[in-house]
Amino acid sequence: MSDSTIAVNRRARHDYEVLERYEAGIVLTGSEIKSLRAHKVSLQGAFARMKDGELWLVDAHIAPYEHAGYAGHDPKRDRKLLLHKKELARLAGMTAEKGLTIVPLRMYFKRGKAKVELGVVRGLKKYDKREKLKEREQQREMERALRHSV
Repeated sequence: MSDSTIAVNRRARHDYEVLERYEAGIVLTGSEIKSLRAHKVSLQGAFARMKDGELWLVDAHIAPYEHAGYAGHDPKRDRKLLLHKKELARLAGMTAEKGLTIVPLRMYFKRGKAKVELGVVRGLKKYDKREKLKEREQQREMERALRHSV
């Protein structure tokens, strides 16, 4: 069974330069898993933070499951991320560095388990974003010209 993507943080690729990627498990309740299976997730504005030697996903919105009854969940609660100790130590060291943060890039199921792809990122300046857009536009123009010339 292949990975099935639940949600993608498109804004992260636009606003940040991704330096490294990590795969993390995520601790969820039953109603949260049901919402994930219904793709009711938003990673917009979410980030990960080190707290007491553990990594937590903050501000990820998982909509309440409609049929949960009394056992619902808080949509914006902090959720614990599961990584190896070495990975946690490395991430702690990297985020202590100035200007680096941890952002969820996408959420997906892998062998039935919910996973989060985390990126260690550096924020892009406005002129960097403009430069990236120019390069993308020039690439499109070149491809268009090649197609019409053949």
